[in-house]
Formats: sequence, structure tokens, C-alpha cells
Amino acid sequence: MDCTSVKPGAGCSFMSKNGCQFNGGSCHTIVEQCEGCMRAQEFPTGKYCLAFPEPAAKWRVGSCNMATHLKVKAKSGNGKINPLKASKRMAA
Repeated sequence: MDCTSVKPGAGCSFMSKNGCQFNGGSCHTIVEQCEGCMRAQEFPTGKYCLAFPEPAAKWRVGSCNMATHLKVKAKSGNGKINPLKASKRMAA
């Protein structure tokens, strides 16, 4: 259902016929860490996240799992290698 309270026209799973069912009755604005994310969108009432109604909760423990502006560091393969297994791989 489309939001009619703070994000007019945006789809929202918390919106019902009786209004917004999210805790507090409306979505919360984005936090500083959300700046630059593709899911943060400007509305007449402020900037809101299209994925989560309370973005601050996603950043409390660590980084937001839906953030599009963060680069994920890949683990390097420079760990300890078993010499026996390495020699078998080279022989194959």
C-alpha cells in the first residue's frame, strides 16, 4: 500500500487503511550514515529510507546491510597453506 503520511506515493508495508502501523505512527528520517545511499530519497517532509522505517536502528550494531554506498572488503587469500595439500594440487 502507498504511504500517505510522510512518504506520499512510496510503497510501504506498514501502511493500512487505518494509517501507518509502524511504532510511533510514521517513519523516521535518515541518519548521517545514510547520506549517499540510493535508498534514501527526498520527500517534502524530509529525507527517508525506502527500505526501513527507522534507519538509525540499522546502524546501531554496525553498518546497514542494505546500504548501497558502502564497499564490502573481500577477504584476502593469504592465509596459512598446508604444504602437503599445496604439493598435491601442483602435481594434479
